[in-house]
Amino acid sequence: MTEETGTATSKSSPGLKRAIGVPLLFAFIVGDTLGAGIYTLVGTMASDVGGAIWLPLLIALVVALLTAATYAELITKYPHAGGAARYADRAFGIPYVSFLVGFLMMASGITTAAALANAFAGDYLTALIDVPAAPAAVVFIILLTLINLRGVKESLAANLIASVIEVSGLVIVIVVCAIVFTSGNGEPSRLLEFAPDVPPLQGAFAASIVAFFSFLGFEAAANMAEEVRNPSKAYPRALFGAICTAGLVYLLIALGAVIVMDPTELAESTGPLLAVVGASGVAIPPGLFSIIALIAIANGALLFMVMASRVGYGLAEAELLPRAFSRVLPGRRTPWVSIVVVAGLTIVLTLTGNVASLAETTVLLLLLVFLSANVSVLVLKKDKVDHEHFSAPRFMPVLAIIASIALLTQQSAAIWLSAAVYVAIGSLLFLAARAQRKHEDRVNPR
Repeated sequence: MTEETGTATSKSSPGLKRAIGVPLLFAFIVGDTLGAGIYTLVGTMASDVGGAIWLPLLIALVVALLTAATYAELITKYPHAGGAARYADRAFGIPYVSFLVGFLMMASGITTAAALANAFAGDYLTALIDVPAAPAAVVFIILLTLINLRGVKESLAANLIASVIEVSGLVIVIVVCAIVFTSGNGEPSRLLEFAPDVPPLQGAFAASIVAFFSFLGFEAAANMAEEVRNPSKAYPRALFGAICTAGLVYLLIALGAVIVMDPTELAESTGPLLAVVGASGVAIPPGLFSIIALIAIANGALLFMVMASRVGYGLAEAELLPRAFSRVLPGRRTPWVSIVVVAGLTIVLTLTGNVASLAETTVLLLLLVFLSANVSVLVLKKDKVDHEHFSAPRFMPVLAIIASIALLTQQSAAIWLSAAVYVAIGSLLFLAARAQRKHEDRVNPR
């Protein structure tokens, strides 16, 4: 137990330098949460719920906060064990379950990158250059793959710069909407208008699935547990503060977008925030805002492709995927097989799906991961560690489980089928890895 649950300081191994305090951790989580989702999915939510976009965002915010409480306990309790797959392994000790949770994380990264590739090739790009969407998306993925193969050295400073660019675009939208509202030219009454022919509650829950996509990213903070000073206090403060900040920004965007623009027109755009800026009449160059949005989308897609390829590499190193996934380039030391597989699947999904369906698939995959984490935290309540940690009241993971199941029931049969295909592919790869390992053990007995 001391290997994974011990305190941050270890006399046998110095570990990573604990240099991150609450402000920097807060900025990191805000940067990961305030991502490309809100740039692309406002219109999709409008098609489900009309002008009441704020309602599904509130539902998604509550679910995110409940799940964040689970992650706050697990991260601070096991500061050396990052990720839901590790938590599932501690809770259940079943290799296939641990693999499946990790593989679903990998699949969610691929699906998210595909959704963002479609968004990249939409109205934001055509505002700068008129090119066919499908070839543009494929070229976009290939370029990101080349960067991934070369090697991506991520740092908090780089993430902070990207976050500033992303947030600047959202601030522009909020400011122009405020200008329209204060000038008396907006239509606040639209905020209470639901989509016609869709029951309000049904539309709100359907849109909350898409809204939840915009809150994804906070779980990446689990990977930084060993570099945070006093994580037991820093993590809960930064995590809850960042999610609430993101929620406030999203709500301001939702309120402003509907006040400025008719929800029906908003639903027809693949670059909804660009459409809002244009409809406001404020003199913001469309090209400038498009560049900001494209940077936000590209940054998000690259990070998810990097994450997915590294998860594939890690599962192969743990002998849960075929060993080929762990092959690396001799010079760059990047996992080229995993990167190429991720890129190939991303291209296939980009050409066969759309932003909304891919986003819903991502949410389904991650809701299953979060469901695993919430069950794990309840199972591990009895596991005692020798250091201080955040403890979520039992009712919070229980409510998170109920909320996750409620959102899962809103998914269509087609989205469930997509997830089932992922599980089937993953299971076959898991069995192939086991067969490979048994064959090698027979040929080279230990």
